[in-house]
Amino acid sequence: MNDYEQVDVGGVRLAYRAWGEPEAPAVVLLHGIGGGGPGDWDTVAEQLADRWRVYAVDQRGHGRSERTSAYAIDQLVADVAGLLDVLGLKRVAVVGHSLGGVVAYLFAARFPERVEALVVEDAGLMYPRTPVPPQRPAGELSFDWDAVLALRSQIDEPDPRWRDEARAITVPTLLISGGPTSYVRQETITELAQALPHSELAVIDAGHMVHQDRPAEFTAAVRRFLTSRT
Repeated sequence: MNDYEQVDVGGVRLAYRAWGEPEAPAVVLLHGIGGGGPGDWDTVAEQLADRWRVYAVDQRGHGRSERTSAYAIDQLVADVAGLLDVLGLKRVAVVGHSLGGVVAYLFAARFPERVEALVVEDAGLMYPRTPVPPQRPAGELSFDWDAVLALRSQIDEPDPRWRDEARAITVPTLLISGGPTSYVRQETITELAQALPHSELAVIDAGHMVHQDRPAEFTAAVRRFLTSRT
């Protein structure tokens, strides 16, 4: 297993692991709520590391990154920008799953000059939805349960400006849908794909956890997309 590195980003300690040659084009992987840590992106990162420098980031409140007193999606977007500054990365490809997909596309909307290409896995435009109280898993968690509660509430009642920002993305974008077995409303992914001038939509019928349940197909789609753009 690749060792963790930890850096200070705006006063918050963020952890990441890296694969591949340092001088290769950079790819940043962002996990969903409750994700991160060993095992989340390992297979994907290992398969991409022959051509890219791959960074799997534990977002704040997850894995080995610092727990904080408050959590906000806008904060997570700013964390990505700060992390790239600390690592000296000017332009990267960003791959995000679920919440990480939202963070990734908002980052691409706000910092297009820093994004070579964008891959969004099973996340679309966010609309208000009926809250379903999450059930805390038993035992010790690898993430802060307060982060789950805070971030889920923002997904349930999203800032409407986020939809406008997402529709204005100009960077090349691949949206990977988990298909009808995913609990994410697939029409929100299709709507986002249709709104973007430089987008592709791939459906991999794996449910929500495409990169974990169908890693070979997921990685092949990402590799094909990134090869011509990084």
